Amino acid sequence: MRAESVGAFAAVSAIDAAVLLIAFSGVFVVGMARGRHRYVDAVWGSAFALVAVVTAALTTDHGDGWRRWLLAVCTVVWGLRLSVHIARRGRGAPEDPRYAAMLAKAGGNPAWTAFTRVYLLQAVLVWFISLPVQVGLVATGASGAGLTAAVIGVALWLLGLGFETVGDWQLARFKADPANRGRLMTEGLWRYTRHPNYFGDACVWWGLFLIGVGAWPTLLTILSPVLMTWLLTSGSGKPLVEAHLKATRPGYAEYAARTSGFIPRPPQT
Repeated sequence: MRAESVGAFAAVSAIDAAVLLIAFSGVFVVGMARGRHRYVDAVWGSAFALVAVVTAALTTDHGDGWRRWLLAVCTVVWGLRLSVHIARRGRGAPEDPRYAAMLAKAGGNPAWTAFTRVYLLQAVLVWFISLPVQVGLVATGASGAGLTAAVIGVALWLLGLGFETVGDWQLARFKADPANRGRLMTEGLWRYTRHPNYFGDACVWWGLFLIGVGAWPTLLTILSPVLMTWLLTSGSGKPLVEAHLKATRPGYAEYAARTSGFIPRPPQT
């Protein structure tokens, strides 16, 4: 990466951090006013789209044109789809049990706990996980290997977006049927993995990493998709969701015993 590109990345990355802090602080104000911190979940995807747009707009003289377009468009499409889906799913819903439990146990000032452990933490995570996009938008160095990696990355991104979109649609349709109230979704993609949306998320971010990896400095951001994958499988994603389902859905243990927890595969008999 050229020295001027390094300077451009450092400057715009700092701006991205400031924009994220302002955005999540605004959502915090709304959440406090309405008593619903679950609104922050709908902002998660669009926050990544915001970083991509801000970075692309402020670094027009840097990076490889084709890579810039790919990274920006793929990030925005994924982020906005996710935000719209979560906003629709949560319309009229009560507070997320995760946030309610966290604040119930919080000592001291619950508002400060919510701001630091929910909003500020998510702002930091978005900034760090989006580093492959930030670096890929300003770095140069296209090569044959880079083009191959980008092609694989686009294919992985498409696979991930497809899994997320289809899985979310199948689950929403299942829940919309009153006959399924209290039942488990075990068909479609959910027959092959308990979390098609999380698997799709991981594929999307490994795909974005590979799209940008042709510019060698992006290799340094590999911890970003690693962190996203860890969050989905071992952090705030799968463990919390499954703990809730085990406590509220009869038969979940049997479903979990025969169905992959992440990577899709035929169910065990």
